[in-house]
Amino acid sequence: MVDYGQVFKAAIDRLHEEGRYRVFIDILRNKGAYPNARCFAGHNGPKPITVWCSNDYLAMGQHPKVVAAMEEALHDVGAGSGGTRNIGGNTHYHIDLEGELADLHGKQSALLFTSGYVSNEATLSTLGKLLPGCIIFSDELNHASMIAGIRHSGCEKQVWRHNDLVHLEELLAAADPEAPKLIAFESVYSMDGDIAPLHEICDLADKYGALTYLDEVHAVGMYGPRGGGISDRDEAARRLTIIEGTLGKAFGVMGGYIAADKNIVDCIRSYAPGFIFTTSLSPVLVAGALASVRHLKASAAEREAQQANAASLKRLMAEADLPVMPSVSHIVPLMVGCPIKAKKISDILLAEYGVYVQPINFPTVPRGTERLRFTPGPAHDEAMMRELVAALTEIWGRLEMRAAA
Repeated sequence: MVDYGQVFKAAIDRLHEEGRYRVFIDILRNKGAYPNARCFAGHNGPKPITVWCSNDYLAMGQHPKVVAAMEEALHDVGAGSGGTRNIGGNTHYHIDLEGELADLHGKQSALLFTSGYVSNEATLSTLGKLLPGCIIFSDELNHASMIAGIRHSGCEKQVWRHNDLVHLEELLAAADPEAPKLIAFESVYSMDGDIAPLHEICDLADKYGALTYLDEVHAVGMYGPRGGGISDRDEAARRLTIIEGTLGKAFGVMGGYIAADKNIVDCIRSYAPGFIFTTSLSPVLVAGALASVRHLKASAAEREAQQANAASLKRLMAEADLPVMPSVSHIVPLMVGCPIKAKKISDILLAEYGVYVQPINFPTVPRGTERLRFTPGPAHDEAMMRELVAALTEIWGRLEMRAAA
């Protein structure tokens, strides 16, 4: 008979042996004081820490407008939505937010999902089923949710080398000219911090008759005059077929969405199981996201401060000869190259310096490229950055000395 317990134990043991077993840090953020938080790492109660790896890039999850909107909705309509969008869970908050998101991206319509992962998986898998014979051209560094959606679509998939337009065109040119085609890619790639050439990809889509699907989850709220993402910054939104985004990163709350023309959105609304058969987002969350989107459409102060702080941290790390990776975005990756060492550095930072940054290991990044990923926000001041860089410098030297010994 199968020893099921041993199978599961062996699977976990492998992760420990490879140094990539994931440990969830037990923390609570201090409302209104981000990036300050408290960590329950031991038995002596919470200790103060500074968070350096949150995807709440602009601290909008702490913004007074967002918190007030959520409190108002809670006391107005209660906690949950009460059902799927089709059965009782379609509140006026949902309709208002979809209108704001469509406007943000200059599209006719938008559709809310429970997360960015679900919006990618549900939309891409449904598109493939609606386009028989479709070929999906996927950037090799696309997020796991995009890969899952493409796989579940049942379509032929062709993977093009990351941001390599020559390779993408080779694949497009070799494909059946009569076959439906979809190019799927991201704007800001969250682990390396690089950015896709949107207009050049759209040029190839126009040339070869392909639709385009852009994942903007690490860019919405962060770029462009109204926070519409890289497609807003580069004035490319009108050229893109579908723009997908999240409400759980720069907008600081929870949820995902797509924006496109009304017929495409109506098709996804009507055919995607990941949308149809799930309880809709709580109106409390939707109200908070709505307040955040509206605020960031009008205010550039948060993203300007965040970009300035990201540039400062990169400069300070480079001046300290730390292995900061090149990045043209708000992402600040520090290369380590070993899962065990990455976890060790993270543990020392938390235990000795009160600094929280999570190690990033395989399968999120390729083996041998393990790193620490910093996301400085508007409230990370220069003193915090200098303390962080000094701590990293000390730890790097300590571990290198041990290795030499």
